Amino acid sequence: MTPDGSRIPYLPERIEGLAPIAMNLSWSWNLDARALFRRIDEPLWHLTRHNPIEMLRRADPARLAGCATDPAYLALYDRVMVAARERAGRASWFSSTLPHLSRQPVAYFCAEFGLHATVPIYSGGLGVLAGDHCKAASDLGVPLVGVGLFYTKGYFDQQLRLDGWQQDGDVRVDPRSTPLERLDGPDGKPYLAVVPTFGRPVHVGAWRIMVGDVPVFLLDTNLEENDPADRDLSGKLYAGGPDLRLRQEWILGVGGVRLLRALGIQPAAWHANEGHAAFMMVERLRELVMGGTALDAAIHEVRARSIFTTHTPVAAGHDNFTKDQIEGCIGPVQETLGLDPERLLRLGQHPDNQDGRFHMTILALRLSHRVNGVSRRHGEVSRQIWHPLWPNRPVERVPIGHVTNGVHLETWMSSRMLRFMERALGTDWVERAGTPGFWEAVERLDDREIWAVHVDMKRGLASYVREETRRRWAERWREAAHVVGAGTLLNPDVFTIGFARRFATYKRASLLFHDFHRLHDLLVNPWRPVQIIFAGKAHPEDGPGKEVLQTIYSFTRDPALEGRVAFIEDYDLHLAHRLVQGVDLWLNLPKVPLEACGTSGMKAALNCVPQLSTLDGWWEEGYNGQNGWAIPVASTDGDVDAQDAERLYSLLEEVVVPLFYTRDERGLPADWIRYMKHALKAAGERFTARRMVQQYVTDSYVQAIGGEAPGDDPPLA
Repeated sequence: MTPDGSRIPYLPERIEGLAPIAMNLSWSWNLDARALFRRIDEPLWHLTRHNPIEMLRRADPARLAGCATDPAYLALYDRVMVAARERAGRASWFSSTLPHLSRQPVAYFCAEFGLHATVPIYSGGLGVLAGDHCKAASDLGVPLVGVGLFYTKGYFDQQLRLDGWQQDGDVRVDPRSTPLERLDGPDGKPYLAVVPTFGRPVHVGAWRIMVGDVPVFLLDTNLEENDPADRDLSGKLYAGGPDLRLRQEWILGVGGVRLLRALGIQPAAWHANEGHAAFMMVERLRELVMGGTALDAAIHEVRARSIFTTHTPVAAGHDNFTKDQIEGCIGPVQETLGLDPERLLRLGQHPDNQDGRFHMTILALRLSHRVNGVSRRHGEVSRQIWHPLWPNRPVERVPIGHVTNGVHLETWMSSRMLRFMERALGTDWVERAGTPGFWEAVERLDDREIWAVHVDMKRGLASYVREETRRRWAERWREAAHVVGAGTLLNPDVFTIGFARRFATYKRASLLFHDFHRLHDLLVNPWRPVQIIFAGKAHPEDGPGKEVLQTIYSFTRDPALEGRVAFIEDYDLHLAHRLVQGVDLWLNLPKVPLEACGTSGMKAALNCVPQLSTLDGWWEEGYNGQNGWAIPVASTDGDVDAQDAERLYSLLEEVVVPLFYTRDERGLPADWIRYMKHALKAAGERFTARRMVQQYVTDSYVQAIGGEAPGDDPPLA
């Protein structure tokens, strides 16, 4: 499909450049490019959920013709086109800093990529982090290529029954409404690689999506050449049981390497983002051994060029499979590796594990020289979890470091906030944001202006909630309780708390309701009322998580709370943007130390929204006493939930809510605005994806590209 062909059937010649802009996701973090599409038809832009391809397909041709003759629109269009050409001609951070490495790509493997709401192949934080990583790599000029799976049925659509029980519906991804482009294989064949698994070949096709200058290749098994049982292998993210998960990870790892080879891409470094991608290391071992390299030398070579990021702070949360499952999936590849089956299995076995299970994270640890957690605390926890692989070292010397996650600034900061920053700090402020001392200027931002921007975003969230409720009421809701529970009674003038997370039990969404009477008094206070917006999905197989969600939903229908609690269905990137931009306080309540990072608070902070959280994940290193509030680590001697709930209520009652409602002679919450500024300053200085990717480059990619081995391998057992 061509961008100006079957997807976008009509564009006037003067603005035909809109098609290639729509076909590259870089528009999504470019203010002027976003405005270019929005100005064509703003209601349609919102109706299509900011999907430029779908909007251009549905736009009135007369309106497009009008844009092609409108001087103001054409001035904006020309500015976008000129800026794109200028960016292409400028030296990047990477090419300027490391000119000798500019042509040696890094392959970045991940099971999910959260790139934009219109490409729903992500479930949560891992995928969104991968998407932000790719965007920052493009901004910096890092020669990165992404590899993942194309889930034709996405993750799942969330619908709540009237009793609050989550129902999981399928969502079918239509490539024609996305910037995905199918890649043809040799001689026009629909596949580029063949991967044997469970006794038969699986043909693997691919789609490419451009994320600025970074191509992301998504593998697809839904081909006629495949056995019907194999066509749905890439159908749905995290669907089915362990057998399907194992086969998906085998396709991702082995098929991903073979795809890159078929495309002539020869990475110099390989980054596995979570253990799901570890089989790409096994495939590279196979290549080397088949090419004549001795096994030990092949292992050394694979290790030297591999980076592994672990995201899971609980040992039980890492994928592991039985010996029979592994042998059935891998099959004859064991022989071509020059390994006997037992030795191959030992690459993934835990030293203390007597049942012979194969752990994907342990495989990645044994075949990677550079390993990191995603926050300082998570690095500490990971060293404790995986210490048995280095039994002769003290825990603090286990070679697992940390690269604290960051979020992509231009993606997560609202358009209103970006425009305000341009007016206050200059149109080139994003380019200067990494210079020392830059963020000190945030403290001098005008209080009145920053508050006006925040109030505008808050009203925008309230409007969005009402319109989404109206749509669902018209389409399928038939009970008034659904409408109330979705937030129609929310008041944009009331102090608003946001809590939007995956509904895993350790994230403790229900902690706010630990003492119902105390929360009731907080919410319905006639002078200083509070309201709470919840959103999030429970994994389809997580029964306890669904029960927590159901409990939360029941409170949205309690008349005693006067409609002050809302739950917004079907949490996705589109809703996430609205929430982190439009609430007053971001709430995060993980049980310490079970949060790996928790980047949602960073996204809120980039919109001047302070956070209240337990001291876990990024907040343990990001909290400075001025950018939000922290719940101290509870004593393990008592009831941890009760201790944390008590501190949470006290902070809200005695500090946070009174601070928000206290106004100065100008009618402004001056002390609250000071927290808002410090939230922005801290996030901008230390927690952006730009900083994160630069750290990966300097600490890991450069050494891996050079094949440098630090020499602290875990024993192979």
